Amino acid sequence: MSRSASQTLVFLALLIYSTGSLGSNLGVGEPKIRCKEVERQALLRIKEDIYNSSYGSGGILSSWGNEEEKRECCEWSGIRCHNKSGHVVKLDLSPSTYARMPYEHTDFFIGNMSSSLVDLRYLKHLDLSCNFVDGNFIPRFIGGLTRLRYLNLSYTWLEGEIPPQLGNLSNLQYLDLSYNKQLKIKGLQSISRLSSLRVLDLSSTNMSIAHDWVHVVNNLPHLTDLKLSDSELRDMVPPSLSLVNSSKFLAVLDLSENLLSASVFQWLFNYSRSLVHLNLFHCLSKTYLPEAFGNLAALESLYLAGNDLEGSIPISFGKMTALTHLDLRGGEIGYDPRSNRLGGPIPKSFGNITALVQLDLSGNQLEGSIPEGFGTMNFLQYLDLSNNMLSGEIPKSIWKICALQEFHAYNNSLSGELHFAESTSRGCVHFPLEILDLGMNRIVGSLPNFTLYQSLKEFRLNSNQLNGNLSKSLGQLSKLEVLHISDNSMADVMTEVHFLKLFNLSHLDLSSNSHIVFDVSSDWIPPFQLAIVELGGCKLGPYFPKWLLTQNSMSTLNISNSGISDSIPYTLWNHLISLRTLDLSDNEFKGKIQDYQGPLFSPLDSIDLSSNHLEGPIPPFLLQVKSLNLFNNKFSDINSLCNCTPYGLELVFLDVSYNQLSGELPDCWSQAGPLQVLVLGSNKLSGKIPTSIGLLTGIEILHLGKNSFTAELPSSLQNCTELVIFDVGENKLSGQTPTWIGNSLTKLVILSLRSNNFNGSMPSELCHLVHLQLLDLSSNKLSSSIPNCLGNITALRATGGTDSAIREPYQQYSRGWDGIPSDFYNERLFLVWKGVVREFKNLGLLKNIDLSSNKLSGDIPKEITRLIGLVSLNLSRNNLSGQIPQEIGELKSLDALDLSKNHLFGRIPSSLSQVDRLNTLDLSSNNLSGKIPSGTQLQSRDPAAYLGNPELCGAPLSKKCPGEEEPAISKAIEDDVIDDEQDEFITEGCYISIAVGFIVGFWGFCLTFIINKSWRYRYLKLLNNAGDSLYITVATHKAKLLTGDD
Repeated sequence: MSRSASQTLVFLALLIYSTGSLGSNLGVGEPKIRCKEVERQALLRIKEDIYNSSYGSGGILSSWGNEEEKRECCEWSGIRCHNKSGHVVKLDLSPSTYARMPYEHTDFFIGNMSSSLVDLRYLKHLDLSCNFVDGNFIPRFIGGLTRLRYLNLSYTWLEGEIPPQLGNLSNLQYLDLSYNKQLKIKGLQSISRLSSLRVLDLSSTNMSIAHDWVHVVNNLPHLTDLKLSDSELRDMVPPSLSLVNSSKFLAVLDLSENLLSASVFQWLFNYSRSLVHLNLFHCLSKTYLPEAFGNLAALESLYLAGNDLEGSIPISFGKMTALTHLDLRGGEIGYDPRSNRLGGPIPKSFGNITALVQLDLSGNQLEGSIPEGFGTMNFLQYLDLSNNMLSGEIPKSIWKICALQEFHAYNNSLSGELHFAESTSRGCVHFPLEILDLGMNRIVGSLPNFTLYQSLKEFRLNSNQLNGNLSKSLGQLSKLEVLHISDNSMADVMTEVHFLKLFNLSHLDLSSNSHIVFDVSSDWIPPFQLAIVELGGCKLGPYFPKWLLTQNSMSTLNISNSGISDSIPYTLWNHLISLRTLDLSDNEFKGKIQDYQGPLFSPLDSIDLSSNHLEGPIPPFLLQVKSLNLFNNKFSDINSLCNCTPYGLELVFLDVSYNQLSGELPDCWSQAGPLQVLVLGSNKLSGKIPTSIGLLTGIEILHLGKNSFTAELPSSLQNCTELVIFDVGENKLSGQTPTWIGNSLTKLVILSLRSNNFNGSMPSELCHLVHLQLLDLSSNKLSSSIPNCLGNITALRATGGTDSAIREPYQQYSRGWDGIPSDFYNERLFLVWKGVVREFKNLGLLKNIDLSSNKLSGDIPKEITRLIGLVSLNLSRNNLSGQIPQEIGELKSLDALDLSKNHLFGRIPSSLSQVDRLNTLDLSSNNLSGKIPSGTQLQSRDPAAYLGNPELCGAPLSKKCPGEEEPAISKAIEDDVIDDEQDEFITEGCYISIAVGFIVGFWGFCLTFIINKSWRYRYLKLLNNAGDSLYITVATHKAKLLTGDD
């Protein structure tokens, strides 16, 4: 062994010995950094002040304690100590820090912000966010933490004001007091002293009276991020501040959801070189976009959605070439009055913003075509142009953007065909487009070739003008989840090839394409499991498509009007465990439906079997839904209502009208407590209306018309105080009109008792129905007079010719929700209109009173002329007397007025000629007199409107009024006429002589042969011989001509 090697071994041995000796003195295995005892005790006191914690035994504070194994506080959860000094420099008790997922704040503490915090004199980072701070105020001692650089008290339910001591934190760089709505910031004086501040977040606080915020921000020299979203800022930016020598470091500015004006632009454009992210979402009042936006050369994201912007998009936007995110969204019409309405064309300069990743211009009024330059946005991933007025073809270059993942442009006027790329470019193996929504446009042609778009997940082209076929390449889209091409005119035969690899398809909507025919084998099993099936209007029949029975996850199945003429397979009902809506309407399904005992989706929303040929009793399971439509079938009874679950039904809508229901209605309607709409009209029901219908206290529409119900209306119906429509017309009901209709059913909009046997007087209580718009008591036996108070019905005193007035009450039971079909505004009601019984399907256009065909007497009350909203008034076929009210012309909205067959007298009021909308008028069969008032409205009518009034005169009647003479004819003209008559050779007497001679000669000749048989025989024989002779002569001459003889 060499000398050097020996020396090395000795050195290592001494080193190991010295290290071991030193280790025994210092304690090997013990931590080198230990927290200070005073700080450990301070932390334990902080824990004691947290008197209600949801952290539990496994939470953050479970590692804090006095136990020997827990005495090293630097190892406690939420604590970090300095590497050398061992002082606590970070305290983080925010649940968001330890959440497994963003916004998953399952653990939080409730307690005081302990004054022991000041004992952590070296603390630089304090995060207590997303906890509940008891006391609800920022403590004054916070100013003692002078070394703090990071302070986060967001989401801590703070109230009160910011204490001035906060300004002592001269080293603070990050301050977040956001989402404390009760924190009232009167001024930012204390914050103005935070000279090191870089990030300030006061979002969702109350700064409504903080007038100095702009001044303070301008004097924070190092501020880079400012977030004041939803902080109730008012427009406190005076124009003079636009020249302030402010900091040029501001990169992030968020003023969204405040109430500012265009003057804010003057201030923020001072930061044109530094601003990188600018959020002005939903904060500007009515204004225009200034051209100066083009100077924001460093801007990468700009959010201006949800404002009240008008005018066009400045061309200068094309200068912001660093932009990656631009949001100029408007809003959906009717939802938010403060929404953008930018118009004009999309600037072609947008083609210069080649760095764009996300562009949203939806919900505006943009016109013109999509610029071709969009194709140069090579990084564009998201493009939304929906809800504008864009037209023309979609540029082919858009389909070649290699980064584009989502393209939305629904509800425009885009036209032409789709020209997907047929070859790759820019190194794309295929295009990554995942979502394409071009619904509600005018696109024509066939579906494109999908070969290079294998990433498609959603393809929506509904409500266009497609008139070609479906590309078979569609079947290769293995990632496709949604295929929605309804409401087109596509024509194709769909086979298994179209669905070959659609393994992920869950939403299929081909409805309202009447020329799409399914031609798949009866044993076909699709590669997908659909959740939504919308095939209404396609040709699936004549047999029920068995492949649908393989779909075990359907929530919606619509195969209405699909040409099926078959029975409903019993196994279909097995799918009710997942189905929420089922529509088999407008087919030719036939036969009885057997009762189903299996499980149902609880509750099933809707079953529509209307307009088929189904028959037999209604099975109980069908009544276990919210909405059941059996309109226009052959069902014979509804007694299964009484056999339903003892817990009652959740049925909200039931329509069994136009069926063959007969006999008495079952008296167990208490089972259907939630029912809001019951339509049983046009059946063969008889007997009394069951009293249990009165237990439907929430019912709003009740149609029992066109049956044969007898007896009186049950008084229990007065409990149905929510009724809006009550129709029992065309039955055999009797008794007096109940007064409780007016006293209890005060929400009625439509009341029809027509064509029954009601008698007695018309109750004045009906005047309490202030919402009434249609009152039909015609064809009964009502007597006495018309109540004067009828003129007090408020709804009929309001004008407005739209149907909104009749639909407004329906909003209370939310059509389209809670079981009410969204299209059930098409009520069916029989009315006498212009003298003819008609079925009306849209009652929204009517404001009508019909009291015709009764025995009413007395005068027409002049108060009725207050009902200026009336569209039709029919008082015909009564015993009314007196004069027509002079104010009748006030009814300016009248389309039809029928006062015929009464005993009215006097003159026709001249004001009636001023009702310019009056199309139908009948005043016939009265005792009216005098001259018909002048004017085309009355004098240009058919005279039948005035017949049966002997004392009426004037146009259009032929009877002249007294004082009206025939026009005088001059003597010269009269002499000329006489001379002309004398000079004529063929006079009137000549014509008479010729006629008499012809009659005498004709009948004298004919009667001779009728009476004398021998003469008749000789005459007929003579005619026969003459005919034979003529035939021979003609035949001979013909033969000579053919042979050439002379």
